[in-house]
Amino acid sequence: MFSKVLVANRGEIALRIVRACRDLSVRSVAIYSDVDRLSPHVRYADEAHHIGAAEASESYLNAGKIIAVAKACGADAIHPGYGFLAENADFAEACEKAGLTFIGPPPSAIRQLGDKVAARALAQEVGIPVVPGSIEATTVSEAAAAAEEAGYPVMVKAAAGGGGRGIRIIEDPADLESSVVRAMREAEAAFSNPAVYIEKYLSPVRHIEIQVIADQFGNIVPVGERECSIQRRHQKLIEECPSVAVTPSLRRSLGRAATRLARAAGYQNVGTVEFLLLEDGSYFFLEMNTRLQVEHPVTEITTGVDLVKDAMLVAAGDELEYEETDLLTRGWAIECRIVAEDPFNNFLPSVGRLVLAREPAGPGIRVESALYDGMEITPYYDSLLAKVTAWGRNREGAIERMKRALTEFRVVGVATNIPYIRQVLDLQDFIDGRLDTGFLDRHKVLPSELLAEQEEAAAIAALLLVSREGHTAPGRNGTAATPTASGRGPQGSRWREQMSGSVGMGRWLRSS
Repeated sequence: MFSKVLVANRGEIALRIVRACRDLSVRSVAIYSDVDRLSPHVRYADEAHHIGAAEASESYLNAGKIIAVAKACGADAIHPGYGFLAENADFAEACEKAGLTFIGPPPSAIRQLGDKVAARALAQEVGIPVVPGSIEATTVSEAAAAAEEAGYPVMVKAAAGGGGRGIRIIEDPADLESSVVRAMREAEAAFSNPAVYIEKYLSPVRHIEIQVIADQFGNIVPVGERECSIQRRHQKLIEECPSVAVTPSLRRSLGRAATRLARAAGYQNVGTVEFLLLEDGSYFFLEMNTRLQVEHPVTEITTGVDLVKDAMLVAAGDELEYEETDLLTRGWAIECRIVAEDPFNNFLPSVGRLVLAREPAGPGIRVESALYDGMEITPYYDSLLAKVTAWGRNREGAIERMKRALTEFRVVGVATNIPYIRQVLDLQDFIDGRLDTGFLDRHKVLPSELLAEQEEAAAIAALLLVSREGHTAPGRNGTAATPTASGRGPQGSRWREQMSGSVGMGRWLRSS
């Protein structure tokens, strides 16, 4: 096992990895940017080093500096978490050249599977069906020819990267050129690669993924499926394990397919193979994510594995201690992503200072976050604030526990999507498990009926901030001002946006 691991990430996933290091009696090294000096992962790690300015390019994406810090502090491995450099084959290769173990798959596997076109070709080679689509397109004319062959509607997707970036749905040929140009620009900005590919747009479909873990001895274990169909703008919002749509026989088929793909790519460590599942039970390969997934807790809770710790053991050269038949799933788990976005304002990112953050707890609830009172939510990084996972003996029990957890979750100072998620969980189609990737497009959830309580919470939260800081809130021309009961002081809706918290805050503060 390693003696010291540098965690090349921030926030909740960095804290999760540091905890895994502690479970393994491995010393941990945190890195932090200018705006993350007080982050919990910095305080919890055995040591921490400043890495650069707030901009990711100057800090968490600065591969050379990260490797230099790892070497200087005596680390023998680097864990990338997810995002930033996690799926960067050049970074993984640079770690190896520097004598550091990259806790992730080999660079060759990252390159092959990170290229969506190459991954599709590999899936076809091992007998996995793929969505009808094109080879890589680097010009509008190539994309247009591929779209005509596949048949409209189609999707244009970035050939590199993931996270929903560079994706456009095209229903009318007249919209193809502008959509492809925008997708190419977004792909270039996000992944330094403007290449895209076209595939047939299928609907309705479920987004089902299979977790796998592989060691250096050829053992590859599929660790069940996750239902990831609840998405907004191609970003996952709610994930479950297991899926109501996956039968035991389908689970075996998907697991075998994921294992074949991983073996063909020479894969090691944790990864996720993603599929589109049609209503008739047929499925298509979508892509493989060569890293730990944000939604890994639902798998851990229902199977009892520790994917983060096991990934470190595998990277250190240990053999997996379990097989697929050893993993007996128990109960149901649901994860909700809490993000700093304003559901009252077209889900625009919300930035500001957290006045107060209180996480839910109790039976069956797991929270992963790096929140603390006074934390600055900045525009420099992803808007993810926390992940709440609820476990129940069945799906109904998991949903009820999640509702209770979201009612308890208090975030004051920035807007969050908590009111939105609570209403999604109340939708009858969600309760009945009638899910697909277009679910949120069909169910236009607008938390208007919660607005009055939300604005009351904003007003009380603002008063709480004023009381803590010992001064009055600024009004026009520097004069003192107190927000009204509706939360609209002299600064209007901007005041509400800055100070709003989760639903029920008004009642909670009055009773505290």
